[in-house]
Formats: sequence, structure tokens, C-alpha cells
Amino acid sequence: MSAVPATEIAEVTALTLEGSGVLAPAGKRVLVPGALAGEEVTFQRRRRRRNYDEGVLLEVRRSSPDRVTPACEYFGRCGGCSLQHLAPDAQLAMKQSTLLDSLARISSVAPDQLLPPVRGAIWGYRRKARLAVRHVERKGRVLVGFREAEKPWVVDMLRCATAEPAISGLIEPLSVLIGKLSIRARLPQVEATVADNATALVFRVLDPPTPADRDELRAFAARHGVRVYLQPGNPESVAPLDPGGAGEDLHYRLPAFDLTLTFGPTDFIQVHGEVNRMMVDQALRLLAPAATDRVLDLYCGIGNFTLPLARHAGEVVGLEGAAAAVHRGRQNATLASLAHAHFVEADLAGAGVEGAWTRERFDLVLLDPPRTGAAELLPALGRIGARRIVYVSCHPGTLARDAGLLVREHGYRLASAGVMDMFPHTSHVESMALFERA
Repeated sequence: MSAVPATEIAEVTALTLEGSGVLAPAGKRVLVPGALAGEEVTFQRRRRRRNYDEGVLLEVRRSSPDRVTPACEYFGRCGGCSLQHLAPDAQLAMKQSTLLDSLARISSVAPDQLLPPVRGAIWGYRRKARLAVRHVERKGRVLVGFREAEKPWVVDMLRCATAEPAISGLIEPLSVLIGKLSIRARLPQVEATVADNATALVFRVLDPPTPADRDELRAFAARHGVRVYLQPGNPESVAPLDPGGAGEDLHYRLPAFDLTLTFGPTDFIQVHGEVNRMMVDQALRLLAPAATDRVLDLYCGIGNFTLPLARHAGEVVGLEGAAAAVHRGRQNATLASLAHAHFVEADLAGAGVEGAWTRERFDLVLLDPPRTGAAELLPALGRIGARRIVYVSCHPGTLARDAGLLVREHGYRLASAGVMDMFPHTSHVESMALFERA
């Protein structure tokens, strides 16, 4: 019979982005989820590792002034958010500090100017969500929601405080619907997207729905005013439940540029629509394109930055590896009558890093790479020698690495940088940096 872990008391010295307090009683670090820096807490160790232990919070004996009551009843179980117990201003301050610490520690650079955080609504903001589905026999129903923190199980939830109401309000009805389907055990996921003109649901189906299943899905779509798509295979297999029944393209607006961007139900769009609009505005302010400028937009997607840039620049070339996104970008350029915005398919992780674009002239560059960053492209950017580069990042570590290379090896200085609160209450750190030719 194993011994009950001892109860300990210690002061929290730091907080991780994943929402765990860092304690160091007897010299060995202990990570305790839910504890905040500056607090005195009672805890027990639950798992011992080589370099640190994991603990469970029992009591907060002295609270941090930054502690708030989480708005979501599933906080602590759901893996979607880790920082709801920390005040929003303190969340942003921690993310800004993470960005600056990464730049200093990894590349020994600092921005000449710190940009104010880009921030928007902190609740009901999430316009895209991938909902896990699991039929649980012992509960006698289907669970729909996010997975538990560090576990494969689906949280038994009825709503989500960070999702747009159009998504949150569908979680319980989706549970009931899928429970009626013959393929409920073969339907692992629903991808929900809220566009400006519709809400789309993509059901991942491992077996074909029966005619009765299709009737249930049609009735659900009519009752809730949503569009239903089926995905039997890879993302290219997505199709409307009924051929010809998709209606007009999904879209969102960028009103500051009089633009409507269409997209497919599984296409990448930024999760926070309000912050996305402010992010695009800031990128344009920092790049300051003129009518004589030729601009390069790397990892351009469907044209989220490309087309706003084309409202001001003489020519914009967007490069993207996904053929479907390139096709959609061209459609959006045509819709906006922006003939000087060009979308080109290019492998930016392989042979494309030495493509024809690397031998062309560009005055300005914007890049929005994946979490792995853009180290392979930096030599080409150094040769192009654009006078300004705006780097949009979803990972402070790879941004810091690439910033060091741009500064030390390619003749740029880090003029400004700051965070964007694209994912409030989560550990994600989105940021933007401006590099100017030294």
C-alpha cells in the first residue's frame, strides 16, 4: 500500500505559461497547476521526475492580487485554457515578458521600441474550434468538447466561455444529435467555424452516414441555421451534406480596407476576428507601403495580409504552399478587383527556398510562418534586402532565433516588437516584430 504524499507549504516564485506555479522547497522545483507567483500555498507532490516534481494545489494561504475567479466552470479540467485564474492585464504582461525574455536569452537582441499589446474581447471570441467527440457507454451519451488537460479524454461540458456563442450554444445540441446517429462511435470530431455570413460544421466521419443519419443532420442544420459538411478522408474530401447545398462562400470582412475574404470550412483563418483586424492594421502601419513599393507576403494563405497591402502598394506577391489557399487567394483578389495582387504556390520549407522569388526585387516583406519559424528563408531575405520586414509569429522562441539571424547575419535591426492577444486565457504567445535595414 503506497504512502499518502506529505502536505507541504511553500511560496510560489514564478508562473509558467501553462498556468503552473513554480515552487522550490528543499531546492527541487515543483510545478503546481493553479498556483500564482507570490502566493503561499499548501500542496502535495503527485509525481516525481528527474529535474522537477508535479504537485496538486490544496489551499491558497496567501493570494496574489492578480488572482481572479475563472469564468468557466470547466477550468482546471479542460485543456483549452490554462490562465483563466490570472487577471487579463497580468496575462498580457507575462506574455510580453516571455517575448522579451526569449529575444534576450536566445538571440541577445532587444527591440528599440516595445509595441503596446494588441487586445480585444477576452470571452466569446473564438470563431474556430475543433471539437472532439466520444461516445461513452457508461455515461449513456456522447461527449462533445475539448480534451482534458494532458489526457486524451473529452471533457463532459455543455458550453465554452471562450468560444463565440454560435459555437458554444451548439455543444449540447451536438451531443444529442450525434447520440442519435448510427455512426456515433465512428465520428471523432466536429470542426466549427463562425463566418460573418454563416456557421459551418464539418463532421469527420469514418463510416458513411446512413440515409436516416443524413435526415437527422439535415433536420439539425435547419433547426439551428448552420451549414453541415462531411469529411470522410483528408481535408480535400470535405463536401456539403447535400451536393449544391453549401450556399454562398463563407467570408469575413476587413472593413478598414473594404475587403471581403472568402474561405472554405477547413481553411486556416485567425481564431480571433477582432484581434485579426487590429493585427492587419498594425502590420500595415509598420510596413507603411507606398504606391511605388513592391511587397512580398510569405505564407500568405487566403490573402489576410496580401490584399490589405495591395490597397496601398504598387504590387504584392503572396507565396503559399497550400494549393487550395492559393486558389482562394486568387478568387479573393478578383473579388476585390486587385489585379496587382498575385498568389503563387511555393514550397517554403523545401526547394522553394531557392525559387525564382529569391532573385526578384522587393521593397517590403511580410511573413507569417508556422511555429517552426522561417530560418531557411532568411538568407534569401538578406539577399533581397527589403528596407522593412514585418514578422508575425506564433512562437516567441523561433521568432527570437530568427531575429538574431536577421540582426547578426543579414543587416537588420529590431526596430519594434510586441504581443497580440489572439488567444486570451491560453499559453499561446502571438507577436509581431518590425525589422529595418540597418
